Amino acid sequence: MNILFVLLAFAISAYVAQIIIPRILLISFRKKLFDMPDERKVHKRAIPRLGGVSFFPTILLSSCAVLAIRCLTGNGMTLLQSSQVLPEFLLLVCGMVLLYLTGIADDLVGVRYREKFVIQIISACLFPLAGLWINDFYGLFGIGTLPAWFGMPFTVLTIVFITNAINLIDGIDGLASGLSSVSLLILGILFAEKEMWAYSMLALSTFGVLVPFFYYNVFGSAEHARKIFMGDTGSLTLGYILSFLAIKYSQHSDLVPMTQGAIVVAFSTLIVPAFDVVRVVIVRIYNGKNPFEPDKNHIHHQFLAMGFTVRQAMLLILLISCVFSAVNILLMPYVDNTIMLLGDIVAWIALNVWWSKVRKRKSCTTIS
Repeated sequence: MNILFVLLAFAISAYVAQIIIPRILLISFRKKLFDMPDERKVHKRAIPRLGGVSFFPTILLSSCAVLAIRCLTGNGMTLLQSSQVLPEFLLLVCGMVLLYLTGIADDLVGVRYREKFVIQIISACLFPLAGLWINDFYGLFGIGTLPAWFGMPFTVLTIVFITNAINLIDGIDGLASGLSSVSLLILGILFAEKEMWAYSMLALSTFGVLVPFFYYNVFGSAEHARKIFMGDTGSLTLGYILSFLAIKYSQHSDLVPMTQGAIVVAFSTLIVPAFDVVRVVIVRIYNGKNPFEPDKNHIHHQFLAMGFTVRQAMLLILLISCVFSAVNILLMPYVDNTIMLLGDIVAWIALNVWWSKVRKRKSCTTIS
């Protein structure tokens, strides 16, 4: 029954999003609400960027509907479970409302980065308030249980970092939604394995809304007014939900079975956007540039510079994300946390060195 409820949440999200997104397209064209092309962007036409407006209402609708059905059919949570789950979900909704309104304002009229940053911090602080924070490193770098004075601020920084990482990776069709889908599917399965059905339902509900969006974003035709971007509204929503799920899975609790290296397993699904942001910031600082100044140095820009098409670049990056996640999850029972993380870092550096050489070789060939 629990699996059926999770699948029902996915189906409701996918169906509702399929209804809403064409309406958003229609409104965007009537009101001329477009993302205009410039020198940093890949697209050459004016395309609506309000696809993310459909995310939060759809996820909220499907999650609340399925939770209500569970309770009415006698399959609700126990009192002990609800005392932990409800505060987390209610404050998650509060934070999502703040980010949702900020994203809409940014997509329509623009919001200063400092203002967005402050709102992200406020939203992130709601997780520790609900008792949700990273309280254990599971032996990573020899660190076990974390004290609240360190774990709570670290959790806030992690949420802001992941939220911005998803926002910044949204540079080509299908990339942010594809990477988020990979992470949501894996986390949804991991939560189901632990029988944490409410969190699995949230993951699959969010994945459901991305299915029709991915179709319009990747396969939609700009010439026929069928293409749409998620905008900041969508990327902020996805980043916030992904950080919620990853932190919940990595949190050590007496109420759920302990997973070996849970923190590495949870965040391995977000390695590509997280590592890419770190690399980009380091490169900008090394070159004497403002680390917050946008450029064309993200992973998708590198793949495009190597000669791949937009769709090829997207698929290859998704494949890399799947490989990192699969290797970490499969090897975690046999490999130390620290060695696993260091291996991920070494592999990422090696890949970037290789890509840089291929890009330079491609550039030299083009010039000659």
